[in-house]
Amino acid sequence: MQNDPLFEEEQSHLTETYEKLQAMGRDLVAKMNKNSQDAASDKLAMCDEVSPNFASYSDAMETYADYATINRVIDAYNITQSVDAEKLNSIRLLLKQPYFAKVALQFEPSEAPKELYIGTAGVSDENRRRLVVDWRSPVAEVYYNQENGPTSYRANGRTIEADLKLRRQFDLQADKLYAYFDTSVAIQDSLLLASLSKQRTARMQAITATIQKEQNLVIRHEDVPALLVGGIAGSGKTSVLMQRIAYLFYQRRNDLDPSEVFLITPNPVFQRYIDQVLPDLGERNPACLTWDEFLRGVMPPDRIGGQADVPLGMLKRIDAASENFSFSSQDFREVRAGGERFFSVGQIQQVAAKFKKIPAGPHLVTLMREELGGRLESRLKQLAATDDVLDEIASFTPDEQMKTFGETFNAHDEDEVRVWARQYVNARYVDAAKAVENDDWLRIDRIGMRLLGVENLVPVAWLYLKMALTGLGNADAKYVMIDEVQDYTAAQLVVLARYFRRAHFLLLGDENQAINPDTATFDEVRSVFRDVRGSVDECRLMTSYRSSPQITEMFAHLVDKEARMQISSIQRADVAPVIVECASEQERDRALSRVIEEATPDKGLTAVILPHKHLVRQMQKKLGERAPLLIDANATLPERGVVLTSLKYAKGLEFDHVVIPDASAQAFPDDALSRRRLYTTVSRATRKITLLVEGELTPLLRECV
Repeated sequence: MQNDPLFEEEQSHLTETYEKLQAMGRDLVAKMNKNSQDAASDKLAMCDEVSPNFASYSDAMETYADYATINRVIDAYNITQSVDAEKLNSIRLLLKQPYFAKVALQFEPSEAPKELYIGTAGVSDENRRRLVVDWRSPVAEVYYNQENGPTSYRANGRTIEADLKLRRQFDLQADKLYAYFDTSVAIQDSLLLASLSKQRTARMQAITATIQKEQNLVIRHEDVPALLVGGIAGSGKTSVLMQRIAYLFYQRRNDLDPSEVFLITPNPVFQRYIDQVLPDLGERNPACLTWDEFLRGVMPPDRIGGQADVPLGMLKRIDAASENFSFSSQDFREVRAGGERFFSVGQIQQVAAKFKKIPAGPHLVTLMREELGGRLESRLKQLAATDDVLDEIASFTPDEQMKTFGETFNAHDEDEVRVWARQYVNARYVDAAKAVENDDWLRIDRIGMRLLGVENLVPVAWLYLKMALTGLGNADAKYVMIDEVQDYTAAQLVVLARYFRRAHFLLLGDENQAINPDTATFDEVRSVFRDVRGSVDECRLMTSYRSSPQITEMFAHLVDKEARMQISSIQRADVAPVIVECASEQERDRALSRVIEEATPDKGLTAVILPHKHLVRQMQKKLGERAPLLIDANATLPERGVVLTSLKYAKGLEFDHVVIPDASAQAFPDDALSRRRLYTTVSRATRKITLLVEGELTPLLRECV
């Protein structure tokens, strides 16, 4: 953009901002180093001045007061260091890209417009002048509204009116400006189109600079008990989810920790695909779990696996039956660990009898758990004090001490030996403590048989019964985000809602991508969360940012006509879908081999996708040495090349080129489930799709060929 005074002006501002950020970074590093040295020096000096004196009560109080003073001084240093570290982290983030947009807002007609630069983090200089405004700040919303002219935003509980005079976007890296765009309409968003035209990467990228108006409504939606977001394939649901998490961290930066946010994802491959989005925005990742990982954290290993669906009526029966339930001795099991029996069934029954006036349920189980925990503590103290254990500990060689405890101790000091004996006993019988804490002394299956007349409860019902009886759950979680919500059964959703009983839920999905039978419809999702959270807010995303218009048109033909009319693509046109008709299975195999050979790494990432895992194994065996890289639960998606995978692991991902090895009527008959599986497969492609057919093409695609 030579001889463009605006370009030169913006480049000059970028250079000045970048140099300022560099200087601020250097100053902060120096300040933090000095702060560390001063803290160490002051601590040493104060400790030298304090003489511990516990001769009398008043002397002891004076000593404790001196220690408290030292702690307050050190705490002040730590707070300063923490604030500076956070600011330094923001600066380092901005040095990669200082900002991506600029707005000019006029608040009063008589005043000149105020220019604000928007970036992935906010930072002010030493005079508290805002160099860059965080994209999550209230004022930045005027940029995402994408409408010049009169506008408003809310800050500190009040609405602020302004006139948006300029909305400018930048293509820049570090201190170099490549281009700028002045725009106000989403479909003409030059930065968005430039971003979409770039080749996809092996990991999801943040979309902060290109958030569209409909996406912004989800990201900045008010905090509600349950928000359901329905969006077509490629509409950016998962990207919006990640930005929503980052937005919540910003809004609640003083009282929201990543450990209080849970993201339930479809599979481990998808977890690895998204794992850099939040760190790239300067935020930590929340706890990320698949359904199976969630179960492994709350259920015995032998209870995991198998059927996920049960009628909601069974869960309601559990609720009703557990209200008037009383334990019997057959509902308990003894607690054993390390060859020792700590509690017999009779002893547990005695504990239950101690609280006989309290009905069975979470309150009673909590009291019993505490009682059993106290008795276990006493028993372990007794064991640690026995001559056998003390003699064993005292006889440990230094090598045995290091192997057992990680450090050595004086084997001739009886008091020290007793301390280590207690640790030794606690470690030896840790399974007993876990059994008490996890309520493993309850026979959930036996109770289920008594309550429901059902043997071998499936995992969902087993877990729900345990929650009803024991209060098992996470009361500290504040937000739970469920991606691909259409892949869960209604019973699974009820379990998650009850387990995370105080959390607000964000539910994202696409009914057309429900690739498994018996999963919850959106009507059932709404019903579940209205029952447990009282209300459900909804948003829709109907624009495809992933697939070319030709591919979008193909998968749009697989949804109902009303939804089809609302679907659009913002991508530039690319190659038309390729359908290769083959006279035999052998010819189809040869055609597939040719497609794989032609899919060179310089053409991006190609995925050969089959509906089921057993078909993937068959294809892998058939192709032999020519088989592409297999993507399963343990794999990480490469940036380029060819991969072979099942639809289960392709869900949520995107590929430059998708190959469907069998698009016949036999593979995809004209039924609702096949229609959703084909929609999901086709919509993984961004630029090109190839369908191989032996015999008759699936009737699901007849309208669009």
